[in-house]
Amino acid sequence: MKLTVGVMGSSGGDLSADVREKAYRLGETIAEHDAILITGGCPGLPYEAVRGAKAKGGLVVGISPGLSVEEHQGKYNSPVDGFDLLIYTGSGLMGREITNIRSCDIIVIAGGRTGTLGELAIAYDEGRLVGILTGTGGITEIVEEIIRISGKDTGACLLYDDDPEKLVQRLVRSYRTKHFRKPSCFCESRGEG
Repeated sequence: MKLTVGVMGSSGGDLSADVREKAYRLGETIAEHDAILITGGCPGLPYEAVRGAKAKGGLVVGISPGLSVEEHQGKYNSPVDGFDLLIYTGSGLMGREITNIRSCDIIVIAGGRTGTLGELAIAYDEGRLVGILTGTGGITEIVEEIIRISGKDTGACLLYDDDPEKLVQRLVRSYRTKHFRKPSCFCESRGEG
């Protein structure tokens, strides 16, 4: 099966051309690794990644907060162009975050505000492999402090890099060599499986 890589990040706010370019290159790189890009179907940095992935012929899935394409576009002001598939959760912005994270083998955080903070918390708590695209502002500037203060070992693995190509390469290598074991799934080690 193909890897699924989720890009979670700022859907709005002041996004510089440099940060948008990093997100675009992130999408290109995900497609070049023949992975499926998953986002929350929103504008901003995740959508820049969508555009980059599509430019390289990648497959893109959006996890919509809406019940329909009309709600996706009208109520949530979110794009539809560039997505190969939109999955309508009807769960709202915060409710779709769990589906977003659980649909991904690897999570990448770019920029980010409160919604992305929620996605980071879910990914970390569930022991996911998470890449932090540094130099993109938002919560990426304080992730290390958040994790340190949480004081909780979940089995999550966080990798930091300011280069989208290097970050994706490191994440894919880490997933294929060790993180595929999903350290958050303790069933076998606890005799529950």
